Amino acid sequence: MTRNGRWTMPRIGVTGHVTLATGTAQLVYDCLTEELKSYAGPDLHGVTCLADGADQLFARAVLALDGTFEVILPAADYRAASVEPGNLASFDELLGLARSVHRMDYPHSGREAYMAASMELLDRSELLLAVWDGSPSAVLGDTADVVRSAQARGLPVTVLWPAGAARRPALDRAPGSPFHP
Repeated sequence: MTRNGRWTMPRIGVTGHVTLATGTAQLVYDCLTEELKSYAGPDLHGVTCLADGADQLFARAVLALDGTFEVILPAADYRAASVEPGNLASFDELLGLARSVHRMDYPHSGREAYMAASMELLDRSELLLAVWDGSPSAVLGDTADVVRSAQARGLPVTVLWPAGAARRPALDRAPGSPFHP
C-alpha cells in the first residue's frame, strides 16, 4: 500500500464470530497470529470493534506481534449494554491498550449501531480479516453482512476459519446479548 508515494503497512480490520465453542479461541488466535506474522512490528495497525470472540483475539494477536490497534465502539452505552459480565475484564484491559478509541454517535447499542461501527471499520481499513465459518447473517450486522459490504467496496478480504473451529450453538448464547438471536 502506498500513501504520499511511500510504502506503508496496510491498516487491517477484523470481523468475526463472537460465540466461539470451547477450544476454538486458541485455534482462532493461532490462525490470526500466523496470518498477521508477515506484518509483525511497530507498523502493524489493526482496527477492531472489540467484541468478544474474534475481535478481541485479533487485538491480542496484533499486540503479540508488536503492533497497535484502534477501537470503534458502536454506541455510548456499548460497555454497559453489550459486554457480558464474564468479558468485562478482558474488554477493559484491551480498551486501555488501544492506541485510540472512536465512538459512533449512537446513544444506545443495537443492530444499526453495530452495522454502522462495522462500516466505519471498513472505512478505516485497507484489508479485512474475517473469522467466519461461511454461514449467512441471521441479523443485521453479522459477519456475513460485513464481508459482503467489504467485497462490494472492493476491499480485500481474507477469510479465516481454522480446521476444528466451531461456534457455540444459539441456545448457549447469553440471553440479552447483542448477538443472541
